[in-house]
Amino acid sequence: MDQVAALTFVFLAGLVTAIATGVGAIPFFFVSDVSDRWNVALWGVASGIMVSASLFGLVFEGLANGTPLQLGIGMLAGVALVLVAHHVIEGAEVNPKQYEEADFRKLLLILGILTVHSFPEGVAVGVSFADLGLDGGFQLFGFVVPLLAVFMTIAISIHNIPEGLAISIPLRSMDVSNWKLVWWAIFSSLPQPIGAVIAFYFVRIAREFLPFGFGFAAGAMVFLVLTEFIPEALELGKRLPRGGRVELLAGLVAGFAVMVPLAFI
Repeated sequence: MDQVAALTFVFLAGLVTAIATGVGAIPFFFVSDVSDRWNVALWGVASGIMVSASLFGLVFEGLANGTPLQLGIGMLAGVALVLVAHHVIEGAEVNPKQYEEADFRKLLLILGILTVHSFPEGVAVGVSFADLGLDGGFQLFGFVVPLLAVFMTIAISIHNIPEGLAISIPLRSMDVSNWKLVWWAIFSSLPQPIGAVIAFYFVRIAREFLPFGFGFAAGAMVFLVLTEFIPEALELGKRLPRGGRVELLAGLVAGFAVMVPLAFI
């Protein structure tokens, strides 16, 4: 298989997931605000999708291609990446209630934080394409595409929609226009196609690192859910009955319900 064509195909798959982030801004074409109840539920959906994709996609494939030890080392490396990213941006988190007074520099800071967090998701997409062109997939645009790659691309794309909404809410309070909301949401996920290409290239030239790659992506994504998504949902749900836990749980169940059947097709 032509290497440039394969890299281009993986980049486009990552670009699809980035574009999906822009879908999260679409509600603001029709309404001026999104309720906390819906916001919490959508963060729950995103969390359920990420965890189910990690467990039933990446972890299963990691164990099929290597040992539990290799998978575990990769997962620890993924967690380490998120911890380092948190350390780099420590103290940079801004309360959404303060966004009304945000200037352009603060806007870039907000988007930068979200952009750093999107890179591991691109890695997950890239690793899932490791068997591109090999037996066991199906034909798409002249490529034999692994089923895992389709699963992960769909999972990350669906997950990105609530992230796009989360990005759009504070920008809306700054009177950013609707189409610019879409653009900034997509912009925050542009590291995903870059991460996808880097991860894909690495596991193709060093396939012995494939189980580590699966573990790396799974560890980073699950840790992001535990340290970012769920705390964010609970923070948004403080004013709701029972602290928004009912909406969060409903979202988690919905996320699993969407992705688990796809994992076993």
